Amino acid sequence: MIEAHSLEVAVAALRGGGVIAYPTEAVWGLGCDPDNDEAVARLLRLKARDPAKGLILVAASIDQFAPWLERLAPELHAPLVSSWPGPTTWLVPDNGRTHPLVRGAHDSVALRVSAHPGVAALCRAFGGPLVSTSANKASEPPAMSVDEVRAAFGNGLDAIVEGELGGLERPSTIRNLRTGQVLRA
Repeated sequence: MIEAHSLEVAVAALRGGGVIAYPTEAVWGLGCDPDNDEAVARLLRLKARDPAKGLILVAASIDQFAPWLERLAPELHAPLVSSWPGPTTWLVPDNGRTHPLVRGAHDSVALRVSAHPGVAALCRAFGGPLVSTSANKASEPPAMSVDEVRAAFGNGLDAIVEGELGGLERPSTIRNLRTGQVLRA
């Protein structure tokens, strides 16, 4: 579990437009406020990630995604409810709520409710979803330890949340909510 002081520092950094690193279910992640244009742009620059790829949002509960799920057809809620919290990221049709740098070149937004207690605590303390992308430079393997995060990003991050990975072998499965198609297993 995340210690209270580490959580406070991370939330303050997020609210100040910072980029943080934190342990997720399978790998270390980078995060920021998905509504802060400068923070999202900075995160993409740190990773050297193509903005067209888009980013995942992670939350502590489905309720935190309410603004992103407005106008979603009722029958499309069932797969979300049955798989969350857990390691499934759903590509949900964008209702206009998502920042273009988060959505990328897509007409959907990638959403996941995390079962990792540290990620959930971070989202609850922040008061909403966070960008969640693997902590690595583009085309490099994801960081598996805090030392690898520090080696990859040096002083480029505003906070690092100490904690343990969730024990999964690989990052979340990504599925298209409209079609059910698996894009990453």
